[in-house]
Order: sequence, then structure tokens, then C-alpha cells
Amino acid sequence: MRIGIDVGGTNTDAVLMDGAAVLSATKTPTTANVSEGIATALRRVIADSGIDTAAIDGVMIGTTHFTNAVVERKHLTPTACIRLGLPATVCLPPMVDWPDDLREIVGGNAHLAHGGHEFDGREISAYQPEEVRAIAGKIRDAGLTAVAISSVFSPVNATFEEQSAEIVREVIPGANITLSSEIGRIGLLERENAAIMNSCLRQLAARTVDGFKAALDELAIDAPFYISQNDGTLMNADFAKEYPVLTFASGPTNSMRGAAFLSGLKDAIVVDVGGTTTDIGVLQHGFPRVAALAVDIGGVRTNFRMPDTYSIGLGGGSIISPHPLKVGPQSVGYELTEKALVFGGDILTATDVIVAGGSEDIGDKSAVADLNAEMVAAAQARIMEMIAIAVDRMKTSATPVPVIVVGGGSILVTGAIEGASEIIKPQHFPVANAIGAAIAQVGGECDRIFSLAELSREQALEQAKAEASERAFNAGAAAASIEIVDVEEVPLAYLPGNATRIMVKAVGDLLGG
Repeated sequence: MRIGIDVGGTNTDAVLMDGAAVLSATKTPTTANVSEGIATALRRVIADSGIDTAAIDGVMIGTTHFTNAVVERKHLTPTACIRLGLPATVCLPPMVDWPDDLREIVGGNAHLAHGGHEFDGREISAYQPEEVRAIAGKIRDAGLTAVAISSVFSPVNATFEEQSAEIVREVIPGANITLSSEIGRIGLLERENAAIMNSCLRQLAARTVDGFKAALDELAIDAPFYISQNDGTLMNADFAKEYPVLTFASGPTNSMRGAAFLSGLKDAIVVDVGGTTTDIGVLQHGFPRVAALAVDIGGVRTNFRMPDTYSIGLGGGSIISPHPLKVGPQSVGYELTEKALVFGGDILTATDVIVAGGSEDIGDKSAVADLNAEMVAAAQARIMEMIAIAVDRMKTSATPVPVIVVGGGSILVTGAIEGASEIIKPQHFPVANAIGAAIAQVGGECDRIFSLAELSREQALEQAKAEASERAFNAGAAAASIEIVDVEEVPLAYLPGNATRIMVKAVGDLLGG
């Protein structure tokens, strides 16, 4: 049996699953101390099902904790960055594109050194170990222990990053070091940004993961636990401590994976309606479509894998302004059950409109009986129009496609969606995010540029597949179950040497799961 938990900004959702069957599900308010909310959710699903905690094989947790830390500028550790690439890249130093306030919090401690490679593995300049040793001494003297190391085209050749990490460990014992080649994709600034973010989040990650473990220990749950990644797969808890940035956007991803599982569809559009926002994404082969462009997190461009989602300010708590008619983006959020008319409040929300229109019977229906019928109908039409426009934005053609509706606020979907071949609202739709976490596999990815002048295309593909499989294994996948689920090859005509970019994704079942 598995427990899936999704810790959102408003609610913490939990489900207990036995194979494909959902035995128990619950929603509870997210608490300031994340582990308290998780413990409460765990108690409820265990009490509702009456199972023995010894029967639980694994606990899967999705969290927005680390994304929120960057967005809110909280709990970030000052971090130094060493970039290997002189004399190139001088004009764009590390953190050059960061918001001023975030750069100041992280410290803005950046250093340039010789090294780096061209796309085909040729050195930009000779690596100078003593230069790096001197930089490490400056970082130590500044009192910093968190260090991000980046090198030009390190996904092609990570040797200089690895050598620099060894030197930093000698000079700064116990240093927290992130190599950009282990985090991001091709693209120096975005990959470097991701590495810096990872280092500044590691202390928070250690505390958070230990808090999760404490919540499990409190309930005598001895099962291993895993953290959701942003591509719909899992990583073990120790791996999550090392790479917290890989959890970014795992909430919408869990909802999409849960939608695929509940509906049985592998290719569809998912509309996840919450209390404040609606997230729209695309399923391809059962996994979220990955964003092709750099993704902005808290004002910083990064380029690790992220789901391609579009969010609009529409949810169950969206505030309705009748004259002139306006739906959201302001919302009562987690206070919906206190401030909406049907719950005894004095604010007109989207939920009130749906109840007044007769689509749902929630709370005190008499509280909305006197609402103007024309206004109610117009508001419902506007809600459906907003959803239809968002769905259309995510489609790649005019061909009608299935639309899966999930999330606690999905009562807002009351009619047909233009461009949808069918609308599916599966069983257990309110907790699709927790189900997505519970059923997830473990994944690994490789994104590299190969020069086919030096090796054959088949050899390049095999190298990429082996690297992706190794990363899946390191994240906690059973070796025998690992399979390649996606291969993308992009010839780079603008580079010499018959260059091609190969992106491979591997997934496998949990070790012992």
C-alpha cells in the first residue's frame, strides 16, 4: 500500500492506495509547520481505512515548499558561484539576470576562472587548479560553505567542474557543492542559475525532509518515503536533500499524472481547478509535456525540465464583481469556507455563482437565492469562456482533444468546453494531485550535445540512454524495471562537426515497490 501526499499553499491532500484502488482520501489545511499538516492528513487516511501502518510500503510527498522559498525570498542560504570559462563569458557574470533583492539575499558572491569547453569538448582555455584554490580560499574567508560550480558546456564535459569540486572540498571541509552539469540542460546562464538555487536551498531541504521523516516517525510509519519531481517522477528522500530544485512545479505535475491514471488517457489536456488558480497542461504518453523555453522561478531564468503549464486566476474562491462583471483574479483562497456567501460569509465567489445556478448543492443554498439570475448566468458563461481560452492556448492544432477536469474547484466546469472532444471528470478528481504522487515512478534524464564526427549516431544514443538510466537508478529506481520512455534528437545545423542534441528520459519502478 502507498500513501500519496500533496502539500499545496492552501490544502494538504492525502490518499491511501492499494494498487489502483483508492482506500481513503482527505483534504486538510496546510500549516505553517509543514510536518504538522502532513501528520494530520496521515492520521485521517489511516483512521478512515483502519489499516495497520506496517502494511504501508511507501509514502510519496509532493511539495511547493522550495518554490515558495524562492518566490517569498525566505530560508535561502548565501551561496558563492565559481564559473569556469575565462576569457569567454566575462560580459555576463553569474547572477547578472537575477532580481536585485534575490541576488542580495543569496550574496552575489561570484568568481570567474579559466577553463570551460566548446560544444564538441575542445577546451576554451587551460584549467588552472591554483586559480580555483585561491577562489575557494576567498569563499572560505567570506564565511560561505554553499558553492555552485558551473563550466561552459559542462553537460558535454564535466571534468573541470568535478576537479574544482575536489579542490573546494579540500579548502572548505564540509562544503555544500552543486555542479551545474548535474542540474540543468544546455544553456550556461539558466543552468548556472539552477545550480545556485539548488545550493541556496539545500539547508532548507535538509530541514524539510527531516520534518517529513519526523511526521512519519510520529505515526510509527517505517516505510521509505519519496519526493515528487517536476517531471512526474519520484526521487528518494536523500536524493531530494541534494537536489531540491527538482521539486519545482511538482504540484501541477502530480495533478496531471493523477488525471492520466484516473481517466486511463495518455494524451489529453488537463484542467486542474483549485481555490485560487486553474492550471492547464498537456499529457503526452501519460506524462506532462515539457516546457521548451526557459522557465522563470521567482524572477530567475532556469532550464531544468518543467511541465508546460498555463495558469489563470480562476478558482472556487475567485471573487465575482457583478457591475461590471469580473471573475477573479482576486480570491478568498483558503478562507473560502468562511467568506463565501453559501458558507455564511459576505463575499460573492465563483462557488456561490455555481450553487446559485443549480449545478451544485453546497453549503446554504438559500444564501444565494436572491442573486440576479442574469448575472449568475453571465458569470457562469464567463468562467467557461476563461477555461476555453486557456485550453485553446495549450493546444497545438484545431483538432478536438479530450479534456480531463480535476481539482477541488472543478465544480466550476458546468458545460461544454470549445475544442474538447469530450470532458472527463474522473472519480476522486478532488485529490488527483495526491494520487499522482502515489502512483509515480522514478525518473532520470539526459540532455547533451554530441559531435557525430567523433562517434556514430547509435553510439551517441546509447550513451544518452545509459546516462538517463543511471540517473533513474541513483534516484531510487529498480534497475531491472528501468525503460526509456522518450527520445528526442535535434540536429544543430549552426554548429560544426555534425552536432546533434539528444534528450532522453528513463523511468522505472520504485526499488522494492
